[in-house]
Amino acid sequence: MIAVLTSGVALGVHVPGLLLASRLRERDVPVTVEVLERLLPPDRLAAVTASRDVFHRDFRAARVGQRIASDPVPAISADVQDAWVRRWEESAVHTVVVFSGFWLSLVRRFMERTGRALRVVVCHVDSVASPSFRRAGPPLPGTEEVWLASRANTALPWTIPVTQERPLPWDRRDPRLLVHGGGWGMGTYRDRAAGLVDAGHDIDLVVHAAEETGPAHGRTRHFALNPAWHPWLDDGYPPLGRLLPGRSPTDVTYARGSAHHSSFDLARAARAMVSKPGGGTLLDSLWSATPLVLLEPSGEHEGHNAQLWCDLGFGVRYEDWRSDRFSPRLLEKMHRALLSAAEGPRDLAAALSGSEVSLCSE
Repeated sequence: MIAVLTSGVALGVHVPGLLLASRLRERDVPVTVEVLERLLPPDRLAAVTASRDVFHRDFRAARVGQRIASDPVPAISADVQDAWVRRWEESAVHTVVVFSGFWLSLVRRFMERTGRALRVVVCHVDSVASPSFRRAGPPLPGTEEVWLASRANTALPWTIPVTQERPLPWDRRDPRLLVHGGGWGMGTYRDRAAGLVDAGHDIDLVVHAAEETGPAHGRTRHFALNPAWHPWLDDGYPPLGRLLPGRSPTDVTYARGSAHHSSFDLARAARAMVSKPGGGTLLDSLWSATPLVLLEPSGEHEGHNAQLWCDLGFGVRYEDWRSDRFSPRLLEKMHRALLSAAEGPRDLAAALSGSEVSLCSE
């Protein structure tokens, strides 16, 4: 059994973990998804939800929060940890793929308490170590590290396939832009969306809550994630709904994909994504061959992500694109660059389901 270890505090970590689990199941590999927040007591879980709401309302607070994020593991009770250890022993977990560094102390504790060695694969979604890995302390002996994007090497060494479908050809795409603020709806995306509409663009805008749509506008289609859903509730992809003009927010019907997240289908049909540069957004950009128009990052790691995407020719900063009069030719050029890059990275699901001795052998 392979355990994919994610965290619900960021969909940019959680969704790639879900994608890896989906790709492994397609290869008949037994896999379970573990979300760190499922182990937390109710008061700590409520605090996580409250922080999400604060960060959504105040981007400056979100940036500070990235720098001072604390390890949630000390809040997990001994009884909960004992039950988790027994469950892993009963399901014969032999490999863990770690998407959040905060899991590493628990993995170490499991091996110490059971005397069992686990294969530990750390999967970095961002192009440099994210805050949870920077606070995780020294790596466990024998840890294998894979990078979906590498700022140090200006490369995409590994990947997790989002879909087996080819990217939609450029001339078959709607002349629309997908604008979002990541899973928690953070950053300046709503202000930028208004500016893009004023400049004559049609957009798909993913808001944090149905109440944030504002007045109906013919150039804007609104979408929202179900506010009642949290990553620690189930192993499904985030439910997404279309907000129709003149309809009450309570009338929204939310649906989710079974093989990948529904917002990827919007990305695949768009001419560009306008977003802060989270690691999950980079993965969407690669597999949809949809360029990124980069908004302000929420932390140092996202700043490195933005620079990597610019260096590879896959993205442009919003201010630079605006200075270039929102050139459609630039977007098409970046789309072509992304098309040529998709075959390069190694498939993490294929490697884990095969017989490779070490993922770090090359």
